[in-house]
Amino acid sequence: MDRHMKMPDDLFCKICSEKRGINPNTLKEVIILAVEIAREGREGRRIGTIFVISDSDEVMKRSRNLILDPLYGHPDNVKRIADLDMRETIKELAQLDGAFIVTDDGVVVSACRYLDAFSEGINLPLGLGSRHMAAASITKQTNSVAVVVSESSVVRVIDDGQIVSEIIPELWMFKRYSAHLNKEGKTIEEEEIIVSTISEEEEEVA
Repeated sequence: MDRHMKMPDDLFCKICSEKRGINPNTLKEVIILAVEIAREGREGRRIGTIFVISDSDEVMKRSRNLILDPLYGHPDNVKRIADLDMRETIKELAQLDGAFIVTDDGVVVSACRYLDAFSEGINLPLGLGSRHMAAASITKQTNSVAVVVSESSVVRVIDDGQIVSEIIPELWMFKRYSAHLNKEGKTIEEEEIIVSTISEEEEEVA
């Protein structure tokens, strides 16, 4: 997918940004990159990963590295999520276990992070595994938002411990996976991407 393709400003940016105060430009760049990873995979196989955006200091306190951090020591100006070289680096590193921690202004400060997770108060749809649980837990503990790439090629946005959006990169996958959202919402289609979000009215009732 061409990351420079024209998109409506509200296609991705209003998913979480108004509730959490997340930088909409950073959120958009992360989601587009996540969709690219979901569609392209790596080395001929599907891969999954997690991006945790904003409140990065608190997220770092509640996580630890699984291996030596491959991003440690590099200057911030080469670790910006919008940088094309950095995006290719992330696609390579996404093959490793662990999460990427992204500051609100778009710097990827760490990779291969194990997120300390707890299940209390987390209610995810059946069939989702430890990656989604970790993402839900960290967004419950901090003022961050997580973007999860599933190995089934679905991208989910998690806010305050709940899935607030599912993004289906391929149109034919929509009917199969849209049932994971327990609440009715709206659907936006753009350039073979489907974004399903929980409507504000349904969220208030929940």
